[in-house]
Amino acid sequence: MKDTRVVVTGLGALTPLGNSVNEFWENAVAGKSGAVPITKFDPEHFKTKFACELKDFDPKKYLDRNEIKRTDPYTQYALYAASEAVDDSGLDISSMSPFDIGVIWGSGQGGMYTFEEEVKNYALNGPVPRFNPFFVPKMIGNMASGMISIKFGLMGINYTAISACATSNSAIMDAFNYIRMGKAKAFITGGSEAPITSACIAGFNAMRAMSTLNDAPEEASRPFDSNRDGFVIGEGSGALILEEYEHAKKRGAKIYAEVVGAAMTSDAYHISATHPEGLGAAKAMEFALQEAGIDPSDVDYVNTHATSTPVGDLSEINAITKVFGDSPEKLRISASKSMTGHLLGAAGAVEAILSIKAIQEGIIPPTINTTDIDENIPKGLDIVTGEARKQPVNVAISNTFGFGGHNAISAFKKI
Repeated sequence: MKDTRVVVTGLGALTPLGNSVNEFWENAVAGKSGAVPITKFDPEHFKTKFACELKDFDPKKYLDRNEIKRTDPYTQYALYAASEAVDDSGLDISSMSPFDIGVIWGSGQGGMYTFEEEVKNYALNGPVPRFNPFFVPKMIGNMASGMISIKFGLMGINYTAISACATSNSAIMDAFNYIRMGKAKAFITGGSEAPITSACIAGFNAMRAMSTLNDAPEEASRPFDSNRDGFVIGEGSGALILEEYEHAKKRGAKIYAEVVGAAMTSDAYHISATHPEGLGAAKAMEFALQEAGIDPSDVDYVNTHATSTPVGDLSEINAITKVFGDSPEKLRISASKSMTGHLLGAAGAVEAILSIKAIQEGIIPPTINTTDIDENIPKGLDIVTGEARKQPVNVAISNTFGFGGHNAISAFKKI
């Protein structure tokens, strides 16, 4: 199993910073914010009135009329990003056995928009129930993986992972391991989320988890800053094509990076708060690096989970210092949620893409809005703030953590 290598041969992205991988990457490197006033519903009476929404999204680029009609936005986002990733990979699906390619997708909430709209319609127009016949298939959390397999005729392993905001890394890890076990030649993996709905915003507001900096939304997500006041929610999707190395090499595929390790642990601590000492997160990073055969001193970049919450950011810093020390010589850290917002179950996928692009391009995306680093963060940690930084990246890891105590880490290496 360990002799089988797994590489990334295709990428697809639909994010608040752009509707393609190239647009996403360019805007991330430029340090742009995706935060805007909410347009998907009237937020007048909400504590938070902004989010990182998609801009000028046209599903018809990759989806036909029936696919749009029968799917929730989270599935549309998944199909869109997966289509770009397949195109990017150059994978000739028709020349392969359909049982050699699978889909392992992720979504923390599934069809929240569909559920909310259908129940709202019933509440307003009852008592006779009139529900859309596509209500259930649009709503359920596994439908994105199912629809991707239908779109491309893929008959291999197919399911959806759910581990809250660690979901995408859970999906990537499973795809990585199934290829190493010889269960597939390739996977479409990643995650999608469409959480900008009135119920979702109100729910997170009730938890006091979201920023309320309504006068300057583009500055609201400020991970590690002493004045951070909560996360900014985002929407979108990220897709990766994971492929067995020899198969990719034989067909002359473009290879972005190698997946060298992945791990999950649990905090076993709290339903929504991370462990204050970062015990589970630290161990997950250690396990991922051990599997990769990489010493912590050889890691160049950590794309942190860092959501811009007062407790969560410090918990992650505690985990990082446990693994890498207070002043690691090579390590650079950044928090891309400062630009994209928090895409919940899709966060790991879009952040994996940024980690892989950092390896490919030798550029570390910045943490924007962070001007006064929390005094509890060791001064020896090099957090890339303000502007992107050019430097070689040989090894990058992507951190994700989710409600329920889920920790999921992916490690990538230059090839």
